[in-house]
Amino acid sequence: MFRIIAICTTAALMGTTVLAQEAPKTVDQVARPGGTLPGTTDIALVQVASGLLDPTNVTNAGDGSGRIFVTERAGRVKIIDKDGNVLEEPFLDLTAINPLGSDVQTGFVEQGLYSIAFHPKFAENGYFYVHYASLPFNGDGMIVRFTVDPASPDVVSPERTNETAKVIMRIEQPWYNHNGGQIEFGPDGMLYIGSGDGGWEGDPYEAGQDLSTPLGKILRIDVDTEDRPYNIPSDNPYADASSERLMQLFGITEEQFSKIKTRSLPEIWSYGVRNPYEFAFDPKTGNMFIADVGQNHWEEIIFEKAGDGGHNYGWPRMEAAFCQPMTGDPAESECSVVGTLPAAMYPHNTAYPGAPEDTKNAGCSVQGFGVANYGGMDGVYLAGDWCSGRVFGLANDGQSWQFQELIQTGMQFTAGGYDEDNNVLVVNANNFYLADQGPDTNPPGSLWRVMAASDVPDGATVAKVSK
Repeated sequence: MFRIIAICTTAALMGTTVLAQEAPKTVDQVARPGGTLPGTTDIALVQVASGLLDPTNVTNAGDGSGRIFVTERAGRVKIIDKDGNVLEEPFLDLTAINPLGSDVQTGFVEQGLYSIAFHPKFAENGYFYVHYASLPFNGDGMIVRFTVDPASPDVVSPERTNETAKVIMRIEQPWYNHNGGQIEFGPDGMLYIGSGDGGWEGDPYEAGQDLSTPLGKILRIDVDTEDRPYNIPSDNPYADASSERLMQLFGITEEQFSKIKTRSLPEIWSYGVRNPYEFAFDPKTGNMFIADVGQNHWEEIIFEKAGDGGHNYGWPRMEAAFCQPMTGDPAESECSVVGTLPAAMYPHNTAYPGAPEDTKNAGCSVQGFGVANYGGMDGVYLAGDWCSGRVFGLANDGQSWQFQELIQTGMQFTAGGYDEDNNVLVVNANNFYLADQGPDTNPPGSLWRVMAASDVPDGATVAKVSK
């Protein structure tokens, strides 16, 4: 049975509860499905646009134009204007800048154009940045800056694309999965980058705990420089940890010794993540939520207070709140927790090897949307699952984290973002590992806006949900 309006219970949080947000200290404090968000409000997923080919991300330019930008896996960026029209000609087309073919690797469903981020001063400088799997570089992640021609604000020509390209970073990828992909400017003006552990399974590189590789990390860089690709923010946790220095044995405290990391990369903001394909900043507080895709048994959502970097989130020693690899019921395990625990987690069909199958709360791949501060919600992080079509809400009620399944749709969510009014946007695609026909031949996906049910316009297309 389906209903046309996506009814769910979400939060109406007081401002004091936002201030109370902290990462859990113990496993029992990590929220699981079945919680109850404080307050009630009815929301709906309202379609903004359709006909998008394997949409992978969505954002706005912050320039007052009201335009929404959707990245398509093949390597194109489409504009949806303020009236909901999908402009026919792409804003950016990376499939047409190389005379030998596309510049984007899309041979596997986890590869392609991942995301786009607009400089905070885009209206003045025209700078925007994209992250994609490079075909010429065998799938390595390329983060490149381009510059819009003011005379052609809706289309960056192939010539303009090549002329203005400035490579910011290339992330070597040993395998074709777990690439992360999200890039976004934080409230501090720095560019944050989600980088997966490099792929395969189980992190064979041990990348998550290795501070000498950008894999398995959240990176943070300052791109406001013209004479080099980027600068290292002076307040990055490892900005000076690997700096050359004279060796001293005496008169140095234990804490001072602990800050010397001779092989660490100064770009690292936090580490120990598996595949942080999506993260989002709360527009109100600047707090960060990371949807970190799990392996075989658990998905997790990480909470990080604004400006509080340097955390180890445990992978591959941990999967969500449990030690990895799992060999049985984690309740019977005596291993110690490594790193900072996630705020919430939900299971796959089997919560651990040998567990009975349970599809009630199950999923397979968490996809972050954004933080809603409207429609009765205050600091509610919304996320969906790629396999089950479930949508979850996560919020702190002032005493603990509450994680609640809000609706279940028939969609494969891939990402989320914001429009210029900070309404949460969602994109869905129609692809899967064993049924991927290619980014231009899979059934088209769509763009949706999360709205209060009472604000849905007459005649709008609203997502159908299970009763």
